[in-house]
Amino acid sequence: MEEQVDSDHQLMMEGGFPLMHSMQIDPKRQRFPCCIVWTPLPVLSWLIPFIGHIGICREDGVVLDFAGPNFVCVDNFAFGAVARYIQINKDKECCYTPHPSHDCQHDDNRREILTWDDALQKSTQEFQHRSYNLLTCNCHSFVANNLNRLGFRTGGWNVVNLAVLIFLKGRWVSKTAFLRSFLPFVIVSGLGLAFGGTTYLSFLALFAFLLVGWFLLGTYCFKNLISL
Repeated sequence: MEEQVDSDHQLMMEGGFPLMHSMQIDPKRQRFPCCIVWTPLPVLSWLIPFIGHIGICREDGVVLDFAGPNFVCVDNFAFGAVARYIQINKDKECCYTPHPSHDCQHDDNRREILTWDDALQKSTQEFQHRSYNLLTCNCHSFVANNLNRLGFRTGGWNVVNLAVLIFLKGRWVSKTAFLRSFLPFVIVSGLGLAFGGTTYLSFLALFAFLLVGWFLLGTYCFKNLISL
């Protein structure tokens, strides 16, 4: 695992200096520099369309996502092409420089971090030694960890406010991506209403209540329950 991370870091650096990368979004090549990215999940997104799988991208646009136990995918978004994204202005919205002249406070996560890619590499190394659990340590945990390490908007990110950010601020890659995300929900809901009526609506409401309630309680009431 460590050898893989080292080889990835070599792609980020050349001659000891960070490479200068274009910030241009390129959906055809799946390149989203300094972005948070989202794609729908099979089954779960068919029932609750705002639930999905997320990742974070390096400065060269390559997607990193926590996809399984001790495994961070590199340039292979686990559940399909990116559907939504938020591009971050790393110079204005992040605070990860160790230089004391910079007017921001530093915590342990941001010490000795010089660049955006340095922060992502440290989080990748950390999550390559973590177990994956949909309810307690998932892709949102990985991205929140990265954002806190980057000092994005002063930090404080967790799985709940990160999901809200994507839902409210995420930009659709294309109309096709929008349809791919919501059409299964429309079809499943139509079939559920046709064959189950109010029973289906009751099940859906209960499922959404339990799922959202779990993450709210785990994030704000039992703070050690959901990993970051």
